[in-house]
Amino acid sequence: MQTVGPIYKEVVVLGCGNTLFGDDGFGTYVAEHLEREGLIPSHVSVITAGTGVREILFDLIVSDVRPKRVIVVDAVDKQRNPGEIFRIDIGEVPEYKVDDFSLHHSPTTNLLKELNDLCSVEVIIIVGQVESIPETVRPGLSDVMKRSVAIAAREVLSACGEGRKARTESSARSEAVRKEQP
Repeated sequence: MQTVGPIYKEVVVLGCGNTLFGDDGFGTYVAEHLEREGLIPSHVSVITAGTGVREILFDLIVSDVRPKRVIVVDAVDKQRNPGEIFRIDIGEVPEYKVDDFSLHHSPTTNLLKELNDLCSVEVIIIVGQVESIPETVRPGLSDVMKRSVAIAAREVLSACGEGRKARTESSARSEAVRKEQP
């Protein structure tokens, strides 16, 4: 897991999951793909959080400096087509994910809600529908999830830029107006 130093960029991507349990490691593989392919924009920080996402979220909540957006990438079983990439709301995080890897027994969803509601950080959750998660250690993704890594990476990059162009254009217009004023 990376240190939390890069969390001070405008957008933070957290790749979550346990790579020792098959498709559960999906978010981690997506983060590694973004890093390996050099796809990370300068305003974005990608953290391979693995199973340590709660510690990072807690650090973000108590920090004086926060990103504008946090994108969580993870695997879920929502009974959809294996390998399907989609977004879910914080309240849609499945029960079996809520209590994964506790940090002071505070569910991850509570930390995400606090970050979003109380800290004014936009939270986006991008997930991949698992084919299966083994009950015993079995590293590596299923073939369908391997094929979905690049698709999820594109979705993450799209989410990294959402609203950014509009803010840049708005800032440019504001600057032009200021220059025109006496």
